[in-house]
Amino acid sequence: MTRPMRTVAKTAFREWGVATASLRQLPDFLIIGTKRGGTTSLWNYLLTHPHILPMFPAAQNLKSPHYFYWHYDRSERWYRSHFATRLRRTQLARVGKTAPVTGEASPYYLYSPYAAERARALLPQAKIIIMLRDPVARAYSHYWERVHEGVEPLSFDAALAAEDDRLAGEADRMAADPLYYSRPHDFYTYRDRGVYLPQLERWLGQYPSEQVLIVQSEAFYADKQAIFDQVTDFLGLPGHQLGEVKRFNYRPAEPMSEPSREFLTDFFVPHNRALYDYLGRDFAW
Repeated sequence: MTRPMRTVAKTAFREWGVATASLRQLPDFLIIGTKRGGTTSLWNYLLTHPHILPMFPAAQNLKSPHYFYWHYDRSERWYRSHFATRLRRTQLARVGKTAPVTGEASPYYLYSPYAAERARALLPQAKIIIMLRDPVARAYSHYWERVHEGVEPLSFDAALAAEDDRLAGEADRMAADPLYYSRPHDFYTYRDRGVYLPQLERWLGQYPSEQVLIVQSEAFYADKQAIFDQVTDFLGLPGHQLGEVKRFNYRPAEPMSEPSREFLTDFFVPHNRALYDYLGRDFAW
């Protein structure tokens, strides 16, 4: 299919989704990050579960409409258009004896200043899945993703040094215009995005702890089936054996220099300790 035809088909599917939005149910769960923490892999593994429905249309392999930050100026009907119909859920529940669920995964939701409050207003019963990765490794992986995308011209050390300047004024712009999408805030926050406590406080300030599951990314990498089982149990679903567990969204990277590692490790020490104290849980980063 040529690009123009794909664009026409994509537009037609979305228009149909919007037209039938009143028949569709909002998502049951959100995977909200962290970026480069394994969210894409977990999302794809969950889609192999017979009681988890893909986003609409399934052929487009959507992971998120990025509604709670990037497209918040669109309507709720537009957001609903991305999810399965209630009829489809009912049909599958009759066959499988378990009500299916649907969700989405957007790693910027965790870091966004507004996503938690917006999600709570629309999805108060949603279950929230958070994946937290060693912030040093996360920062470096984030950097290399931007390099591979062709949007990061700086060396890693230079990018770390430039982070504050790149973000200068962005918080004020976001506060002044809640619909403003800050590209630097999304793209170049290698260090700040690993300061997890303020991000968790936003979400746990909106959702009760029983609706939030926090997964350590390193545990997921070490035993994908065990964490998958933990997530599906959290979602109230029966067990399911994973098949192939390929690594999604992998980006090769050169080894991190020791000075960079030492700098970041030292930077994150107090932030990690504050996180551990808040959660009563030590990730040994």
